[in-house]
Amino acid sequence: MRLGFAIDNRACIGCHACTVACKSEHDVAIGVNRTWVKYIEKGEFPHTRRSFSVQRCNHCEDAPCVEICPVTSLFRRPDGIVDFDSQRCIGCKACMQACPYDAIYLDPATLTAAKCNYCAHRVETGMEPACVVVCPVEAIVSGDLDDPDSRIAQLDRTQRVQYPKPEKGTRPKLFYVGGETAALDPAAAPPVHDYLWSADRGVTPAALRAAEEEEGARARRVYDASRKPAPWDWRVSAYVTTKAVATGLAMVPFILYLLGRRGEFLPVPAAAVSLLFLAATGALLVWDLKQPRRFLYVLLRPQWKSWLVRGAYLITGWGVLLPVCALVSGLGAPGAVQVACGWVLNLLGAAVAVYTAMLFAQAKGRDYWQNPLLAPAMLVDALVAGAAAATLLGAAGMGGGLTASEARLALALGLGANVLLLAAEFLPAHQTQNAERAARLILRGTLAPMFWLGVILIGTALPATVLATGLWPAGASLMMLVGVAVRNHVLVQAPQQVPLS
Repeated sequence: MRLGFAIDNRACIGCHACTVACKSEHDVAIGVNRTWVKYIEKGEFPHTRRSFSVQRCNHCEDAPCVEICPVTSLFRRPDGIVDFDSQRCIGCKACMQACPYDAIYLDPATLTAAKCNYCAHRVETGMEPACVVVCPVEAIVSGDLDDPDSRIAQLDRTQRVQYPKPEKGTRPKLFYVGGETAALDPAAAPPVHDYLWSADRGVTPAALRAAEEEEGARARRVYDASRKPAPWDWRVSAYVTTKAVATGLAMVPFILYLLGRRGEFLPVPAAAVSLLFLAATGALLVWDLKQPRRFLYVLLRPQWKSWLVRGAYLITGWGVLLPVCALVSGLGAPGAVQVACGWVLNLLGAAVAVYTAMLFAQAKGRDYWQNPLLAPAMLVDALVAGAAAATLLGAAGMGGGLTASEARLALALGLGANVLLLAAEFLPAHQTQNAERAARLILRGTLAPMFWLGVILIGTALPATVLATGLWPAGASLMMLVGVAVRNHVLVQAPQQVPLS
């Protein structure tokens, strides 16, 4: 059995009865929707045409929200319904990033993820979903796609239908009959300044102007549900940075040890600062949860396909191993033991540094994160952040720090690697329109001042100038740390500003 929806756009009159029925059936809070109607207009007065499109969860066969959820709060039932359990949800908002259709929202009452669940409680008693029953023109059809005699299966066979975003590979069990293709592509019908009865405050004026200039007089969106705020804020980008400092500060002394530097492969001061940043990483991750008291669910109720779970175990394991290796190093263990311990610690540390790239890749809704350069970029960021932090330790006269000559060389290599990665990221064309839009926001849009000032000027040009003079490597290291932090913030925020529905 594969329960699904068919939306007959030829019949829909845009009455919003489905939206109201859904809100009533599930006591959905004001300001959020499980199903909503989008209005699309084409042409110019007096030759205009308006169409309607009902939007909701697609109950995908390969639902990315189910795969990324760390605690099985979202799950696929045997009948094909993708349902949710608010009692398990930790409010990590990863599912909101993974859904390519923007169908998941954060319930303001429970602070947990919610969405259309096909009125599972009604289906179990033999009734149809509330939206299907209330639709005055039978524009919403529900049924079993595996039953060839069902109306929905016949529509799928006999009509010209459209599945939303088939390129995502999610195999949605919702399709549209007739209607405008522009209703399924946010880029094809950009939002306007003012909707029919409201102004959308979720889109910045600059983004609206750019969209209108680009799209001209083509299809335009004249009514839609309000855009959701970005699920992940500065705490997520800050955690990426603190994690880079923590792992990099353990890698740099070990690399120097392998290159013949005398002393310990993990000096106690470097290990202590690394642990401090690792603790900050954990604190930021828990702080970002909407249900922080449930944070242990990630470890105790894991869903192992999620990189949130894998990352949590990597961080925990590395956090336990780090003081052990510092003890082995400080006690002067035999060289072979130190090298073996260092390799285990830093291979695990490299995994900790880059696992976020795998997590971002699971967020299929954000095209800009589907980038094979993310993992190497995060590893380079860890090495750069570690070298910068070690330079500051050296300037403070603490163990594990770099000498002035070592700092200049390490920071110069880090700058060169960063320049190459930036060129590889922004010079070639991006594979999808949404990824290109995110890159445009970074280079010429709302995030451009932050990028050019923080990443290019403070994080790259000024440190290069300082290092070229041979003076004040500690200052160069501080500027490079700022550049890493700003770059991570831009990386996290830019894709979230591109609309998904």
